[in-house]
Amino acid sequence: MHFFSAPEYQPNCTQLFDDYKNKIQPLIPFAVIEHIGSSAIPNAISKGDLDIYIEVPAHRFIDAIQQLQRLNFKEKLDTLRTHELCMFESQQHDVALQIVVTGSEFCNFITFRDLLRNSPSLIQQYNQIKQRCVGLSQDQYRQIKADFIQSVLAHPRLSI
Repeated sequence: MHFFSAPEYQPNCTQLFDDYKNKIQPLIPFAVIEHIGSSAIPNAISKGDLDIYIEVPAHRFIDAIQQLQRLNFKEKLDTLRTHELCMFESQQHDVALQIVVTGSEFCNFITFRDLLRNSPSLIQQYNQIKQRCVGLSQDQYRQIKADFIQSVLAHPRLSI
């Protein structure tokens, strides 16, 4: 696994986010669309991928999923799927969509992003954890990252 410094990948991810947001918004105008993940956090290292958060009301969840399939995304099968969360991956770019029901526990994607944006020390810890994952499997990396995210979300006041 290789990680890139923020200047190496963030400008491209920002442009890609803007492009996708402009394609998604007309399809699901009722959605909240946010840039999340490492590419949305200043100075965070990353594999260079883009994560997009799409929040919709519960009664529009299935409709949103159907509309997003028109943009050449497919459901990501090797990840958590519930009636409040569906993850998609692009067939063209290294882009993932997190479709989330408003008010669900999965709104924590935004909480985590904002906690890191407001804490240079958390960004430093996050980067160190990622650097220690070089050479590990994708599953090992995901578990270590998930543990860090859970610890930050469990104690948000201690994280800042």
